[in-house]
Amino acid sequence: MKHIRFDGHLVILGFGSIGQGVLPLIRRHIDLEPARITVVSADDRGRDIAEAYDVAFVRQPLTPDNYRAVLEPRLGAGDFLLNLSVEVSSVDLIALCRARGALYLDTCIEPWPGGYTDPATPPSRRTNYALREAALALRVPEPSPTAVITHGANPGLVSHFVKQALVDIARDTGADAAVPADGVDAAVPADRAGWAALAQRLSVKAIHIAERDTQVAQHRPKEVGEFVNTWSIDGFVGEGCQPCELGWGTHERHFPGDGNRHDFGRGSAIFLDRPGASVRVRSWTPIEGPFHGFLITHGESISISDYLTVTDGGAPLYRPTVHYAYHPCDDAVLSLHELAGKNWDPQDRQRLMMDEITAGIDELGVLLMGHARGAYWYGSQLSIDEARALVPHNNATSLQVTATVLAGMVWAMENPMAGVVEPDDVDFRRVLEICRPYLGPVVGAYTDWTPLHGRGIMFPEDLDTDDPWQFKNVRVA
Repeated sequence: MKHIRFDGHLVILGFGSIGQGVLPLIRRHIDLEPARITVVSADDRGRDIAEAYDVAFVRQPLTPDNYRAVLEPRLGAGDFLLNLSVEVSSVDLIALCRARGALYLDTCIEPWPGGYTDPATPPSRRTNYALREAALALRVPEPSPTAVITHGANPGLVSHFVKQALVDIARDTGADAAVPADGVDAAVPADRAGWAALAQRLSVKAIHIAERDTQVAQHRPKEVGEFVNTWSIDGFVGEGCQPCELGWGTHERHFPGDGNRHDFGRGSAIFLDRPGASVRVRSWTPIEGPFHGFLITHGESISISDYLTVTDGGAPLYRPTVHYAYHPCDDAVLSLHELAGKNWDPQDRQRLMMDEITAGIDELGVLLMGHARGAYWYGSQLSIDEARALVPHNNATSLQVTATVLAGMVWAMENPMAGVVEPDDVDFRRVLEICRPYLGPVVGAYTDWTPLHGRGIMFPEDLDTDDPWQFKNVRVA
């Protein structure tokens, strides 16, 4: 089914696992001739796939000195830049697209090389918080070409999961009698203030992006000196080495000893004096149950906490704590352990697991905690077998991203003059409508789990038993 016709040219910047996986979805659902699609990539990965779809492939790494010369001839009014690259400044690309009258979408906000790790840059300025502030500074009051930022699976899809979860909890707890079982338009908040008020009314204290990836290549285990993952290794290592970040809730009463506040911007998040891949947290998903995940920095930790903030005279009256709780595939866990042991010096070899995966699922969702029913997880439980049957060149992890990229592109084409927008600004119903056929089972599940379950029995700890949803209880010492 074609969702929309697009008469402009599409430039896909970067062609790793997500670029290769989204191309068949674009061809399937957007009425766009392949002659009007060009891939620009820093290397030859995926060239054969692009050529199989009759798409032009240009090998050309982008730098601060050449990106305009490479992209300006390929982008004009009404065209689209799909940015799936790493180490190319998203802020510079958004500004270029605006000047050219082109639409834009990315899955995360990237800096130029060194932006994550330059020791001369203060840690606060190497965070996703700082990158987001720079991107949002491009907003202007007058209509401008749509630039959708951070619209992959997470960040991206999970913001839409949060909204659906809030509607579900309101319906199931009777907190809003106007919310019917089918979640029709009259039941859905109309704006940001309405969503924040709903989260406050439900007493949601914390939100985890709770993900457990069990995909495995049973006949090809990780080797020494090799980083293995089910999605972009460069992206994972980059964000894993950034300072650990989380949206900081108004219910929190134990500020971390290694925590820091930002002295600029909206103030919705804090960061810790350590890489995110070195911090573990307790979380829960329906199939896995309780688990320890890594608190990897992600844009949604900052944008969701900001979006759901209720203010009084400019000061935050209500805000949930929001962060990622990620248990990647087991080979990626071993890879992270090895990376940390080498003082965060990346391995020489990388392997993106795709065809060799033999089993497993990616259970990706949001866990909303503190409301009348305790905790509620809503998300996707997509298996490798179903992902392969649905779309070529995808695994379970990549398809959750590529389906959301497709949905964000369609929304941008339908709303071409929305300016700079985050996932939280996009119609969650439209995105879920497009994504749902590619997400496997999409489920909601209540649980009585809290981060205090089973604690203090074998190893007594300093816990806040008055409020289980304190970050102090969630963090693994």
